[in-house]
Amino acid sequence: MKVYFMGIGGTAMGNAALLARAAGHEVHGADLGVYPPMSTVLAGAGIAVQNGYDPARLERLRPDLVVVGNAMSRGNPEVEWLLDTRKIPMTSLPAMLHDLVLKTRRNVVVCGTHGKTTTTALAAFLLRESGRDPGYLIGGVPQDPPEGSHLGAPGEPFVIEGDEYDSAFFDKRSKFIHYAPRVAVLNNLEFDHADIFRDLADVQRTFSHLTRIVPRSGFVVMNGDDPNLAALGPLPWTQVFRVGLADGCDLRITGFSESPSGSSFSLVWRGAEWARVAWALPGLYNARNAAMAAAAAVLATQSVPAAGGLPALSLESLARFRGVKRRQEIRASRPPLTVVEDFGHHPTAIGETLRSFRARFPGAKLAAVFEPRSNTSRTRALQDDFRASLALADEVYLGAVSRPDKLDARDRFDTGEVCRQLNAAGVLAQGFTTSEALLEKLLSDTMPPGPQARVVVFFSNGSFDGIIDRFASAVAAKG
Repeated sequence: MKVYFMGIGGTAMGNAALLARAAGHEVHGADLGVYPPMSTVLAGAGIAVQNGYDPARLERLRPDLVVVGNAMSRGNPEVEWLLDTRKIPMTSLPAMLHDLVLKTRRNVVVCGTHGKTTTTALAAFLLRESGRDPGYLIGGVPQDPPEGSHLGAPGEPFVIEGDEYDSAFFDKRSKFIHYAPRVAVLNNLEFDHADIFRDLADVQRTFSHLTRIVPRSGFVVMNGDDPNLAALGPLPWTQVFRVGLADGCDLRITGFSESPSGSSFSLVWRGAEWARVAWALPGLYNARNAAMAAAAAVLATQSVPAAGGLPALSLESLARFRGVKRRQEIRASRPPLTVVEDFGHHPTAIGETLRSFRARFPGAKLAAVFEPRSNTSRTRALQDDFRASLALADEVYLGAVSRPDKLDARDRFDTGEVCRQLNAAGVLAQGFTTSEALLEKLLSDTMPPGPQARVVVFFSNGSFDGIIDRFASAVAAKG
């Protein structure tokens, strides 16, 4: 089958395109402004990405199916041609994944406001390290496992990142509703995606819908410390396993500590220590991701240990896990200056990263560089929470609000107001109208490096106009 992906440069779309090609389909795609790492991955796989959208291209290619990414909307010339002519069937990415891959597999669907990509990569990694051949689709570019998508053996579990965002302009259900979960992993639940959800209760509603399609022979792996998940209720139609710090959890995280060399913690299964983990990933949040992934990996193989027993899965390989690109990724390190890139675009995730870095880089000055780019962060919906999280840094550089013309000034993230509040609280904060101006100021503030150790953390779910690469290159070159 010839499949054409509209919006192929997104991490989920790009990895799904690789998956379709691995399944034997001929793959084509188009996008605007594709940037690393996905542009590099697609090029390395020999998939040409056409720039822009052109109905004549579809007429010429005549694919059997067009997969419409959820960034596409009415007014797109290819969308309008598809609707006008009805010559080629179109579908959403989640629906395609269900029909071509997931409907026959034992699926582990990893959900939550934060940590989905890392937890998905961890679950796939642990299954592979245990000698299995799982399929997986990761919404990012992992370092372990070595690629973002893999079909795996037909009888093996399939691990997929389950996003609560909508599926397409014509299908407003959350993506994860399509994914037929055998094991649903609920990492956490907070308000996000203010462009499609009204409030926290609206987000809880879609998570509740997900739990209702987990079969009675399946499992829900739930963050036992999250009150917003607890509010979903007892879920009596399936089996629930809780993971967290609380005494009542089936799998507990104990003895967490963090230092410049990494972090360590124990995992305790129903009172008995399963493993002591020491690894390079920062933060309690990543320890929780590992615990959720470990529980999911066990349950995906349906080897549920009895009360007091230990899961038949070794966790020694976690010491070798290298994480996912753009998740607390060190881009350059020339002491005393370290540059980190992070996909963080929700205040809780940003706050957790900054808290962790206080232990990871003791005594260093922390500079947070934040781009209000996501459909929620560019609005006022969580502005106070962003300000509180960014206040954990010593310095804050705020980039320009993405697509400001699409928002009323009363609804738009107010960079000036956030800077005034941060400065009043003793945090040096500066706002910029262009990324170029931000980069110029950041370079002047940090080059040459001063005597004190300094960590510059870029938070963005986009390309940040390329300034992350340019700043990291400047640090690597000049030291």
